[in-house]
Amino acid sequence: MLRLPRFALERPRTVAEAVALLADPDREALLVAGGTDLLPNMKHGLFEPDVLVSLEDVDELRAVEVDADGWLSIGAMTTLADVAADERVVARAPALAQAVSLISGPQLRTMGTLGGNVMLDTRCQWYNQTYFWRKSLGFCLKKDGTVCHVVAGGRKCVAAASNDSAPALMSLSALVDVEGPEGRRTLPVDDLWLADGIWNKKLGKGEVLVRVRVPPQAAGHRGAYGKLRDRGSIDFPLLGVAARLDVGDDGAVADADLVAVALAARPVRVRGARERLVGARPGEASFREAVEAVADEAHRRLTPLENVPGDAEYRAAMVPVYVRRTLLAAAEGAGPVHHL
Repeated sequence: MLRLPRFALERPRTVAEAVALLADPDREALLVAGGTDLLPNMKHGLFEPDVLVSLEDVDELRAVEVDADGWLSIGAMTTLADVAADERVVARAPALAQAVSLISGPQLRTMGTLGGNVMLDTRCQWYNQTYFWRKSLGFCLKKDGTVCHVVAGGRKCVAAASNDSAPALMSLSALVDVEGPEGRRTLPVDDLWLADGIWNKKLGKGEVLVRVRVPPQAAGHRGAYGKLRDRGSIDFPLLGVAARLDVGDDGAVADADLVAVALAARPVRVRGARERLVGARPGEASFREAVEAVADEAHRRLTPLENVPGDAEYRAAMVPVYVRRTLLAAAEGAGPVHHL
């Protein structure tokens, strides 16, 4: 039986109180939102904080709102189930609603939160194991060791960003609001990430993710999310792809974006997608030709590593498949892509 280590639990009622607890130099503190990822990791000995700071009682972090300018605001403690089912999210950010609907299983989506998924720790098949298992291999760069089991001789951790919400938010040009000891600040979600598997967020000690904000999308906005995983529920992505298409009044793509996750320590934008897709018309040969070109480009540029479970060659072969299917699903206004 895997047991939790001993820890104290604090239940602040405001973000400011949570920030103060996290910034305490005398205690190692970690935030806990839904706890669906942190608590198993603690049982595996990956984290042993002195105190957990629960955000359960911070009511201001739960609201989903649309302001007068059309911005969609989602509090960090909004559950994944609520985000996926909210009609405002579905209408304004379909790729996000789809991505969140595919995270884990129904029970965990009722506990897990959007903020928790955005802030999800990077994952690696050599890291997300029990202490006994990791010790037998001499640990790794990300925890307690000096060896990378993914890249021979590697000196930089390549544990993979595995948060399904991240590529969808990037495709939507979302912003994140964070609060810390120096006050509140806002940054584009693109700027949140670092290419470092040990800690891939640009947040300092004591900073708390408060909310995610999605700007109004174009009138012809269409989005979709595709997720490759071993089982139809529960599993983290072996590959995730978020697509955005903005279709103009003339029926042609006016703007586009494509972002992938579970390949590297940060989500990866597929370069060249916009240039190839703009001007193509969904439903016509020009669009299918553009989609095939984007899929081929992604296949050449996006190279899966042996950092998450699943054969890397198989995952590489699935890159163009999921790029193609997700773009077509976005164009058709179809639901999420999560099976072959």
